[in-house]
Amino acid sequence: MMKRVSSLLVFVALWSLSCYLADAQDAVPVREIGSRRELFIDKYLVERLDNASLKLHEPTKTLRPQSPLIGAYVTVIKDGDLFRAVYRSYDPAYKGEQYDGNPGEMTCYVESRDGHEWTQPKLGVVEINGSRENNVILRASPFSTNFSPFLDNRANVPAEQRFKATAGLSDHAVKHAQNTKPSEAAGIKGGLYTFASLDCIHWKQLSQEPAITLTEFGFDSQNVTFWSPVEKLFVCYFRSWQNGLRSISRSTSPDFVTWSKPVPLSPNLPGEHVYTSQTHPYFRAPHLYVALPTRFHPGRGDSTDILLMTARGDAPYDRTFREAFIRPGLDPARWGNRSNYAALNVVPTSPNEMSIYHVGSGDRFVLRTDGFASVHVGADVGELLTRPLRFTGKELVINYSTSAGGSVRFEVQDESGQPIPGFTLADSRNLVGDAIEQPVSWKQGSDVSSLSSQTVRLRFVMQEADLFSLQFRQ
Repeated sequence: MMKRVSSLLVFVALWSLSCYLADAQDAVPVREIGSRRELFIDKYLVERLDNASLKLHEPTKTLRPQSPLIGAYVTVIKDGDLFRAVYRSYDPAYKGEQYDGNPGEMTCYVESRDGHEWTQPKLGVVEINGSRENNVILRASPFSTNFSPFLDNRANVPAEQRFKATAGLSDHAVKHAQNTKPSEAAGIKGGLYTFASLDCIHWKQLSQEPAITLTEFGFDSQNVTFWSPVEKLFVCYFRSWQNGLRSISRSTSPDFVTWSKPVPLSPNLPGEHVYTSQTHPYFRAPHLYVALPTRFHPGRGDSTDILLMTARGDAPYDRTFREAFIRPGLDPARWGNRSNYAALNVVPTSPNEMSIYHVGSGDRFVLRTDGFASVHVGADVGELLTRPLRFTGKELVINYSTSAGGSVRFEVQDESGQPIPGFTLADSRNLVGDAIEQPVSWKQGSDVSSLSSQTVRLRFVMQEADLFSLQFRQ
């Protein structure tokens, strides 16, 4: 009798669980993607993978530049055809101000026409050791430490504020300044201050008081800011401590003046320290924030590597990929403390290529455009089924790659999972090849406008193939 009761209880429990999962599946919200480009960098569009997986791709190191980009807390900005970079540098011979314990600190500027070789213009802005023949744009000050700019590319932004930046001192740097220069440090407050510029070279301090403050230790890193077109806010991701770990917090502002109370994000895995979030909107899909933080391993030689995290607007960071994105590699010098940092911003360096700058080594790493991650299928046929979605547009364009023996086929289903006549797998054109933007088609053509704004699912059947992104466009 007891066995029958136990079996009944197990059955009821399993039935309840199955009902719960079914209800949860039914409750999956429709993804309103419009004409946005969506990358398979997380599981946002993924409902089911059969014999397929989300694969993190490894950036490839290019031939080392003759004039590499090397510095601390580097920001790279693509401004039209010009690449601009701002970074922190040190000159031991420079006996000027220091406020964070690093002698000879200054902020410098370089630029590039190809994103590979960099030049140091003689700007004549700041006098260092009796000369203005240098590329320095800011001396060290209690307000400009950890300086990190961004391009505010909104329409109608005043020209003199086309570039903006945040910078400032951590609490421990304030204490250091007060201990070493008590007369000069009087009244200095820890926190982030704001700046603006016409040309990314000549800067004006906007805020005389910290725009963002924390009650606990923070800001001791590159603190990054940008305008978010999806949130319609300025967003700042900055260093903080959470649960005894180096971590990340976030604040927002509608006007670059008034900032919200910092929100701790706690993306850390157990025991994991995270430096320099390097969070920024992806240039081909600005509703997706890409982050390339440095992961610190105390107790393992204080070694570091670089992660890939993502976020969608004000949502928490996504950690679909928990392993290292860029490993230290064969060079023994890359296995020490503070040896692996990425510059802020992944930037396009050709129509098919985007670049990540490893500022510890001066190396440039590249990926195919959109190629952070993919839906990957090996030698055996596999499938992706998307969540229900609604789109606007006339044709479906994918970023994909197959082997010579591989293929990609596709189907549009209705909300219940039934293939839509004319858009079935049997009607699909078989794609074999490699393209950043490839329209897909069926026997009747590529026009999907008749399905626009309807709730549909996409089914991809693949073999020896990677699917990096998709977009519905006019």
